[in-house]
Amino acid sequence: MVDATLTPIDRGTVTSDVNNAIEGYVRGTADEPDPETTMGEGPVYNIVIDHPEGTILWDTGSHPNAADGHWPDELYATFEHTALRPLEDDLAEAGYAVADIDYVIQSHLHLDHAGGLYAFEGTDTPIFVHERELKHAYYSVTTDEGSDAYVRGDFDRDLDWEIVHGDRRQGFDGLEFVHLPGHTPGLLGVKLEVDEAGTVILAGDQAYTRANYEYELPMGGYLLWSKPAWLESLRTLKDLERRHDARVICGHAEEDLEAMQSGL
Repeated sequence: MVDATLTPIDRGTVTSDVNNAIEGYVRGTADEPDPETTMGEGPVYNIVIDHPEGTILWDTGSHPNAADGHWPDELYATFEHTALRPLEDDLAEAGYAVADIDYVIQSHLHLDHAGGLYAFEGTDTPIFVHERELKHAYYSVTTDEGSDAYVRGDFDRDLDWEIVHGDRRQGFDGLEFVHLPGHTPGLLGVKLEVDEAGTVILAGDQAYTRANYEYELPMGGYLLWSKPAWLESLRTLKDLERRHDARVICGHAEEDLEAMQSGL
């Protein structure tokens, strides 16, 4: 266990068709062949981990201009992002400056998670990212393959990358990186042993909502790089939860953000 605290940083709200978050949430039937689309909201948040070895920022959220042309045009038909502010402003409201951040952990490099990396350009702040994630992000933005959820301008910068290899790696005292492929090839979770809260697992977008995790409902195809890999990563998470009596924090779950705001 380690004497660490978690401070959530609310970065706005993403709205989209719930079928993106939960596969088959709205289904046509013979009686209702054209059901009405259900839109759902989910928070975008980052977490500051005050750790004895340094101040760690988990993810960097969306770019402040994400609603005004920073994202590819086609994504505005799928996702709406509101309450956008620069990372510097949201950190300041929580009592931190960018200069206070000693390390950054990128769960992955999708546009709603890596858009604040601009704040660390030209600095020597280590940016932890999984090897497979960085490769897939560049593959996606330089070819017609991969995923359109990456924006080159978010991560193709002068950054001090710290590459994580393999499935498990100790990052800091009481903090372990866990590779959870599925949503993307290189999704990186964190298992953190905290004195006051016990074991906390930051699952990121392995589980977009609580339903993905608790009821084992996959995300829609748009949000899955590989369903078999996602199911295997879900088993990994469930096993870690069982063996460590862990609290699992999902990527865009309002209730998990509120729990962290209340101090877990």
